[in-house]
Amino acid sequence: MDAEWNRTQFEWNSSLTPRDVEESFEDPFAIKLLPDSPRFSVQARFFNLGRSASGIGVFSVYRTNGKQVMVIYARPFDPEEQFFYQRKLNQTLAQ
Repeated sequence: MDAEWNRTQFEWNSSLTPRDVEESFEDPFAIKLLPDSPRFSVQARFFNLGRSASGIGVFSVYRTNGKQVMVIYARPFDPEEQFFYQRKLNQTLAQ
């Protein structure tokens, strides 16, 4: 999927680059979630937890039209997201 960066509305954290975020969407073990909160679902926003090729865990909030991703917010994993991602990865690899 292509990413659209022209309308990015958040400040980049110095530890993340647009490339890290794009690579996190290409992670074969990335976890894509549709939030159950009406606040997010009305506006069709999704969550992605994935790793970049360099191993950085990236949490993203995004919108998509099926062909292109518009990242609304991105930051490195917090400890709970790291735990959740690792647990899902271990479950997938154990199957």
